[in-house]
Amino acid sequence: MRCANLSSEWHWILEQDSPRALPEFTAGEFGMADQSTVEPVLAKSARAQGAEIRHHTQCVSVEQDADGVTAVIEDRATGEHRTVRAQYLVACDGYRGTIRDGLGIARTGRGAIRSYVSFVIKADLSDLIEKTALFWIIGGEGVTGGFVTHAQPNHWGVALTYDPAVESPEDYTLDRCAAAAKALIGRDVPVEVVDKASWEEAVGVADSYRAGRVFLAGDAAHVWPPAGALGANSAVQDAHNLAWKLAAVIRGQAGDGLLDSYEDERRAVAVELADLTVRSQESRFGPTPKEDPLEPTVCILAQRYRSSAMIGAEHTGVIGEQVDQYARPGTRAPHLWLDHDGRCIGVHDLFHDAFALVTGPSGDEWTSAAVEATERTSVPVRAYRVGPAASGAELTDVESEWATRYRLGQGGAALIRPDGYVAWRSEELPAHPAAALTDALRRILSVSA
Repeated sequence: MRCANLSSEWHWILEQDSPRALPEFTAGEFGMADQSTVEPVLAKSARAQGAEIRHHTQCVSVEQDADGVTAVIEDRATGEHRTVRAQYLVACDGYRGTIRDGLGIARTGRGAIRSYVSFVIKADLSDLIEKTALFWIIGGEGVTGGFVTHAQPNHWGVALTYDPAVESPEDYTLDRCAAAAKALIGRDVPVEVVDKASWEEAVGVADSYRAGRVFLAGDAAHVWPPAGALGANSAVQDAHNLAWKLAAVIRGQAGDGLLDSYEDERRAVAVELADLTVRSQESRFGPTPKEDPLEPTVCILAQRYRSSAMIGAEHTGVIGEQVDQYARPGTRAPHLWLDHDGRCIGVHDLFHDAFALVTGPSGDEWTSAAVEATERTSVPVRAYRVGPAASGAELTDVESEWATRYRLGQGGAALIRPDGYVAWRSEELPAHPAAALTDALRRILSVSA
């Protein structure tokens, strides 16, 4: 939305009927989820799987050798130092982090563009905001800024620009923030400021995502303007891409070459998104609104990879013009609604901790091939047969889209990586399916026969 204040007339920037649900492309929904909502969920899941989370802690030095990485971390409250030893280190210390600089990795891009003070307010605006919107761009007398929907009831995000040459975030007291929020709202309503932070809008992509045993992910690897929800989504996709590869190498299932594919796949996407988000912001915030070149759904779900960790990725372009509905190597596996023992699931619910071999109802030989390939490589491969309700397949194709979206012959199969991307496909049943699958796995995982 664009308006002088929330109490004035609103003008839609994006389509009014943009749906939350995207049933054709994913089982998930598109919506606003702020850090205060997402972070506790991630922390709970991480702890449940054995992770140790230390707040108020920073990494002060990193050294690596042929066998691992040694990091020294500091408790910022006590000043106490602790040494941590690991096989690999993933630097997720953000745009202002020090690990990238310490590794000597440069960053390419325009650098800092704007400085912001952001804060969360608690205010009952139910009589003012009747239509659902994700954000408002507000420009009126005295104050301009962004106003963002939060997941928690009556909580809203506010972002104000400031000139660091003239003032600092400390100049924005709680009273000043509350007054600015009221000006953006356009009414003198009760406002409570519950959180405040400062940040820079910047553009930059690290020239390398890997230095030996250290990897960059999230804002440490790339930053761009907050357009289209591509910041956090891209950071999650970085982690999704890297995590299964690290796990495979640590378990001895893959060679070191698999880890090189992380940069090959994710950095190319980052370079493209950095350009798109800058042009998107210019179209939205310029004096005259222009057509936005960025389509969030496409930018998130239509990313295309080319690397050694897939076979037959022949597409051109890093981001497709639309979400791919064809299971070809290098693309996200097309969404399907499936019935599994009376429970409706999305096909991506099958892709987590193992490779998945998806085939049609007559894919019994592929099921046997998956078992044999697992024995030969020690890499778990789970086979799934998809078909109509009466076909005898374990998974029922609820909307009859299997044949259209996967485009395999009667005996064909598609191999999906743990991150949901198509790694290899066989149009038909080969003479020796177990051998073909085993060879594909070894090539994808950079393992010699």
